[in-house]
Amino acid sequence: MNQEHPVTPVQSTDDSISILVVSGRSGSGKTSVLNILEDLGYYSIDNLPLSLVPEAAHKLVSESSIRRIALGVDIRSPRADLSNFAVIHESLKQTYGAQTVKVIYVTAQENTLVARFNATRRVHPLMAQDAEGSGNTTYNLPAAIKKEVELLEPIASCADIKIDTSKLNIHQLKECLRDHVGADNKIVINLLSFGFKYGSPIDADFVFDVRILPNPHWNPTLRTATGLDAEVGDFFADYPEVAEMTDDIATFLSRWLPDFLHNNRHTVTVGIGCTGGKHRSVFITEQLQRRLNGNLPEGLTVVAKHREKRRW
Repeated sequence: MNQEHPVTPVQSTDDSISILVVSGRSGSGKTSVLNILEDLGYYSIDNLPLSLVPEAAHKLVSESSIRRIALGVDIRSPRADLSNFAVIHESLKQTYGAQTVKVIYVTAQENTLVARFNATRRVHPLMAQDAEGSGNTTYNLPAAIKKEVELLEPIASCADIKIDTSKLNIHQLKECLRDHVGADNKIVINLLSFGFKYGSPIDADFVFDVRILPNPHWNPTLRTATGLDAEVGDFFADYPEVAEMTDDIATFLSRWLPDFLHNNRHTVTVGIGCTGGKHRSVFITEQLQRRLNGNLPEGLTVVAKHREKRRW
């Protein structure tokens, strides 16, 4: 990672505006950066002509009330726009404030870029432009990589954040961006009740089978009730093993779910299954949501969902 300018992280409060102009060398990971920023809550637009950046920012901020924006600009922008970047950059800062507008420049070592282009067999944009007859010079790959540095210099010289991705994997890149833009990692924990007779959820990260517990289905007065009803809760209160299993699952999840904050995840699904997904799994799921909401660190939001609700 190469950081050549002091960086003040963008504040991520709900009311603050953050406008990130993302640029960089082809093959360095600019698109990956935009995708990560989108995961972090930014409205991302890639390959935007530089001259349209002020207009896009105005439409998104003033007309759509979008507060966090990432606009991707690269070598495909018209050459005259690239040379005029300093003027456009200054205009954005005058309109929205110097601390609101940040330029992220993504780069990589030349040998890394050559290896990436060879591995993916993609054509460098400058080579593609010449193939279409729009350029005056024919570039091979090393020459195109060097020429791009020259053309992007007006953007690179204004960069607040420079990131060299040569030795970064995607998870390290995400951590790096999170540190720079001040975005907190947020994960939704989906507690999902389900019925095994309808199939196990294929997207579950954890599955707990609660079919060993007493089943209210065999009580005629409770058969039409669900785990959301008080009378079912009263039924389970007579069986200490229900509370014990709830305690055991809650202890396990309280111990391990916080580790996902450092695992570049946005959702974790925990399946709680019984036979029909109506009594036991629903009751346990609701109990776990109440327990976990008070015990997990900030950044983890717990949501209870009941897959078989339409069958009740």
